Amino acid sequence: MPSPFHAFGPSHFAVLGVCGSILLILALLRRFHPASARIAECVLACLLLLDWPLAAFSHWRSGTLTWDTGLPFHLCDIAGIAGGIALLTHHRLAAEIVYFFGMAGTLQGLITPNLDVDFPDPRFIMFFVLHGGVVVTALHLVTSLKCRPRPWAVPRMVGLTIAYAFAVGAVNLSLNSNFAFLCQKPAQASLMDALGPWPWYIGSLVLLCGVFYSVLDAPFFIARRLKPASREV
Repeated sequence: MPSPFHAFGPSHFAVLGVCGSILLILALLRRFHPASARIAECVLACLLLLDWPLAAFSHWRSGTLTWDTGLPFHLCDIAGIAGGIALLTHHRLAAEIVYFFGMAGTLQGLITPNLDVDFPDPRFIMFFVLHGGVVVTALHLVTSLKCRPRPWAVPRMVGLTIAYAFAVGAVNLSLNSNFAFLCQKPAQASLMDALGPWPWYIGSLVLLCGVFYSVLDAPFFIARRLKPASREV
């Protein structure tokens, strides 16, 4: 039997330390050795894009494969795919998706993981490759790679979030799944516990998205205001 995972246990703190170290290494490589940085970014992109099929395979091997663990429809899965694309192409919309989805949603999953098994179970590894990789990618894109949110990023991302919620809501109705935790809160303690019972916490989440997105965009909004309009992208 795999060892049970404990939030803020040794393995969890080790993962957080590894994520911080990778972010620092990427920043140093991008500044002092761009060619090596590009290789590292491509490796990270491939890990993010391969995480879903590898995670589904590990759940199949472990007998825990369900619609929720086998399809890439969670918010973190979308952020991971967008992150892989953004690292490879520097596509601005993909960069915005991984930044806002990652920092407003996936970061919470990194800090309060909805996870049952500990290292070295493959499910533990795939979970933190995705969640840690998304957060590292989001921060690396807006700092070292300068793929920062564009004007009107907040309303654009709120609209995408609402469209995503309607889409996965339809999937949940069809498959009896729980993508985006729209049907049931995660078993692990999380921010959702403070947002009221179902279905009211869903409306609270939409409102919080607007607040979180605005906070995440605030430094870039100020920077856009301060620089000449002719230089805005």
